[in-house]
Amino acid sequence: MSQLPRLRSQFRLIAIVGAVLILLEIINLITLNSLISLGLEPRSLPSLWNIITAPWVHQTPAHLIANLLPLLLFIWLTLQWGNKTFVKVTLTVFVVAGLGVWLFGRSAIHLGASGMVYGYFGFLLWAGFKTKKIPYMIISVLVAIVYGGLILGVLPGREFVSYEYHLFGFLAGLLAAWRWGATSTV
Repeated sequence: MSQLPRLRSQFRLIAIVGAVLILLEIINLITLNSLISLGLEPRSLPSLWNIITAPWVHQTPAHLIANLLPLLLFIWLTLQWGNKTFVKVTLTVFVVAGLGVWLFGRSAIHLGASGMVYGYFGFLLWAGFKTKKIPYMIISVLVAIVYGGLILGVLPGREFVSYEYHLFGFLAGLLAAWRWGATSTV
């Protein structure tokens, strides 16, 4: 059976996510960063709903560009576990990473897709080994080799970088891998 329809569907989703992120960045630029208010402010009750919006908004175009390629690649790789697992992983990362930042993050506005990047990264590192299937294990090894340096991003570093989103995203990805990593479509 041809994998072409499945690939088309996956790339359509990736294109939509990329287009929405770029469109939001353009709107943010035109409106002089008005979308920054959609970021997540720890322990601010009105900001709690921004768990849903914060990953979609970036401070600058450079911030978006830094997140875009790994995000889209990791989305595609996570989709290899199937659509249901992808949705479960995505929701887990959104909620767990967002709640972690909201509960324990520094007093600042946290935003950007890096929490999602780190969530998918955590999932991909472990999930391949959970399946015990060679193609998925290869994905995990390649992600570790090519993107292994990301792990340093979970540590406090630069003042204006939300290592909290990185840390809680990564932990959420590991949680998702533990829970759903053994499921696969191959």
